[in-house]
Amino acid sequence: MLRRRCLAWLALSGTTTAIGLPARAGDAPALLLANVYRPGMPLAEYWVSEKYDGVRGYWDGHTLRTRGGETVTAPAWFTAGWPDTPMDGELWAGRGRFAHAQSTTRQQQADDAAWRQMRFMVFDLPQSPGTFDDRIPALNAVVATIGQPWVQAVQQHRVATDAALQALLQRTVRAGGEGLMLHRGASLYQGGRSDDLVKLKTHEDTEARVVAHVPGKGRLEGRLGALLVEMPSGQRFKLGAGFSDAQRADPPPIGSWVTYRFRGTHDGGLPRFASFVRVREDMPPSR
Repeated sequence: MLRRRCLAWLALSGTTTAIGLPARAGDAPALLLANVYRPGMPLAEYWVSEKYDGVRGYWDGHTLRTRGGETVTAPAWFTAGWPDTPMDGELWAGRGRFAHAQSTTRQQQADDAAWRQMRFMVFDLPQSPGTFDDRIPALNAVVATIGQPWVQAVQQHRVATDAALQALLQRTVRAGGEGLMLHRGASLYQGGRSDDLVKLKTHEDTEARVVAHVPGKGRLEGRLGALLVEMPSGQRFKLGAGFSDAQRADPPPIGSWVTYRFRGTHDGGLPRFASFVRVREDMPPSR
């Protein structure tokens, strides 16, 4: 019989909210979310930066929180002197170190040594009223005022052509990076998913919610055969590839969110060649 873990998290909010509406304590902040880059998009309108593989961090002016609204228990020195200006960024431990970032930010008691390896990579000011073109210098000024080496402004630059963008992607990935982010310069900060922010990777991946455990058969009898997962669109499919033996013995709990990798979609919108990557512990379960 499958052993199921019980994790108590806050409910995830999917509400699209305009700029200037601060979230209540415990609510999921209305963050700008990314679509996927498509060739032919007007690159002249976008700023480009590295995509940092960490845990989304939102400083609401008083408290550091995750994408799902949970309080991040950082050491007092980590956020000492931060302004009351809300900041959106990534809690990042370096290239290829997502596991460290995730485990560090989920600790109920801050591990000082672990946090010494963390950085807050700030990429936006959610409550600044200007366009992203305007917010970049404002963001740089805020980070400069903080003056802490672990708080860094994400570098933004222009890329002229799709060929140059793809070449930059390959260089970034070869150096250990995850991919690129493109942010429309003329856009205001709006919570929700749109083409104002798009991501570009060498592979496609996204999240789905676990709705059931499908028992295994044959050599997998008594363990997980597949996860039945639900996409944000409401479509469901079985995710059966990419699991280790340990994960099949102790699968992601029902209600949790998982990241999966895939290669394109079928005509109906379901992913092709989907494979499990990891549990998204920064996204609390839906009930």
